[in-house]
Amino acid sequence: MGSNWDWQVFLQDPGGKFPTYWQWMLSAWGWTLSVSLLALIVALVLGSLIGIIRTLPDSPWLTRLGNAWVELFRNIPLLVQIFLWYHVVPALVPPMKDVPSFVLVVLALGFFTSARIAEQVRSGIQALPKGQRYAGMAVGFTTFQYYRYVILPMAYRIIIPPLTSETMNIFKNSSVAFAVSVSELTMFAMQAQEET
Repeated sequence: MGSNWDWQVFLQDPGGKFPTYWQWMLSAWGWTLSVSLLALIVALVLGSLIGIIRTLPDSPWLTRLGNAWVELFRNIPLLVQIFLWYHVVPALVPPMKDVPSFVLVVLALGFFTSARIAEQVRSGIQALPKGQRYAGMAVGFTTFQYYRYVILPMAYRIIIPPLTSETMNIFKNSSVAFAVSVSELTMFAMQAQEET
């Protein structure tokens, strides 16, 4: 099974704006990292807020809103969400027509992952003994304070493993961005394969 791979292919001219395949691939890595890291920031911020909202003790309407968010974004496949953000949202909201596809993909991937992170944050908070909440209230903390100083630090320690998995999933899911022409690593691989 001796296949002969020619490593010099990375130094060949692909005939475009990049002088070599190697530089083209580095550019694709940059797009992949950009999409993934920005979507991760969106997902962590939104997912944390929605996960917290879903556990607030005296806010049934906010809890329902958080539940609706999670159900909506968890149950629609990522590829469908990306197509909706790319084709439908700009048609319904005219100012979105000028938004670059890169931003739309970041939003779609971030919102999709935020629903999963919200579920993890909620489960991390609910995994704590109820006495932690009561202890914060007994000390005189407001709801914001006992979440900030008591509940969230312990909950985030519990959910570090699933958050690590979600981080890896975001990098894997970023490959779907090529469906709307964001030239990330998967698109580079497909184009390079066709040309070599």
